[in-house]
Amino acid sequence: MRGRVLRGEGRHHNNLGETITRLSSLISQDELGFHSIASIKIAVISLLHAMAAVTGGPRNRMGREELEEGENLVFETSAGVEVISSFDQMGIREDLLRGIYAYGFEKPSAIQQRAVMPIISGRDAIAQAQSGTGKTSMIALAVCQMIDTATREVQALILSPTRELAAQTEKVILAIGDFMNVQAHACIGGKSIGEDIRKLEYGVHVVSGTPGRVYDMIKRRTLRTRSIKLLILDESDEMLSRGFKDQIYDVYRYLPPELQVVLVSATLPHEILEMTNKFMTDPVRILVKRDELTLEGIKQFFVAVEREEWKFDTLCDLYDTLTITQAVIFCNTKRKVDWLTEKMRSNNFTVSAMHGDMPQKERDAIMAEFRSGTTRVLITTDVWARGLDVQQVSLVINYDLPNNRELYIHRIGRSGRFGRKGVAINFVRSDDIRILRDIEQYYSTQIDEMPMNVADLI
Repeated sequence: MRGRVLRGEGRHHNNLGETITRLSSLISQDELGFHSIASIKIAVISLLHAMAAVTGGPRNRMGREELEEGENLVFETSAGVEVISSFDQMGIREDLLRGIYAYGFEKPSAIQQRAVMPIISGRDAIAQAQSGTGKTSMIALAVCQMIDTATREVQALILSPTRELAAQTEKVILAIGDFMNVQAHACIGGKSIGEDIRKLEYGVHVVSGTPGRVYDMIKRRTLRTRSIKLLILDESDEMLSRGFKDQIYDVYRYLPPELQVVLVSATLPHEILEMTNKFMTDPVRILVKRDELTLEGIKQFFVAVEREEWKFDTLCDLYDTLTITQAVIFCNTKRKVDWLTEKMRSNNFTVSAMHGDMPQKERDAIMAEFRSGTTRVLITTDVWARGLDVQQVSLVINYDLPNNRELYIHRIGRSGRFGRKGVAINFVRSDDIRILRDIEQYYSTQIDEMPMNVADLI
């Protein structure tokens, strides 16, 4: 077998040599007529075929660096990444350990076991794990370990796609870093610029923000970047799509050249590649394959509805049947959120609603009520789908299936956070079946028809 392969390779190399000799001979002629030009074209095509044969075809020659549009990157975790099974073994400072245990953590999650050590040792890193596995606390832990609290300057910058996620990250950093006296600030749109200026001039160690507001503060020279040594892009798949990419590049240009970069995300679409090539040096990869993105502990079901208008009746029936600790209902548009909220309230159901068009103050108030349990059901768009941790969410309902399959994992990861059990129910019209099957295939999961005893599962 080995001999045949070697002989085959030799034959391809001979073909390549002959083609190059022939091409050189044609080009060296002083006068090129039509037939010679045609011969050169044929020779060039032969040359390309010969090169492809030697290297195993165009796909192999490019290696993993070029992927078809819409295809996700699938890497193995880098060799040599250790699994550290307890916080005590990570060499973390005592006052940070106190904060971690006070926050309620007993042992690190899978992503924390693998990602914290490479990050705190200074390596660029790409960290991928499904929603609800402790990615935000992994970021907070690494950031708190790496900063020098004696220097009241911004040393770590975390960029997030939504205001809510940036604010959530700030809260976790402040909580975990409480005994260290870590100063962190959420730099997000919709909040007072004056407050940002006051906080940044007073001095903070960490800024968690959205790209637009962070860039604004940098341009105003209020956010000084000279001491920033760590840049983290949270939910980087969303950050790189639909407009955030340019803003990230704008921010990056102002950061010191000796910068550690960490990408954190539940999914890694094709656009990630450009970012890793431009920003990162030999990044360590802590990644899961797509077929490992099973949402363990979350039971997934669908309810077949023949017509769009039947979804509302189905939702009311579910609402009457289930004892819900807390639930999130996802719609694809802001208009649908407003319509469904009004319809539910007019039928005497207590619900709250949130989407991107609402003023920041109102969004904050709604989030605070939902976190505290004052409201139990939240109707929202995908603005809420990424990275927001409300401990008691036991049920996610996709009133509309998400517009892209990558959002599915972010949405249903709201239930069963960090190892807890949860249920996801998808309302599916006949023309949605194809999308549902595509989601099943993409995540190597199975979504069954909702059983009669679904109430027992929540």
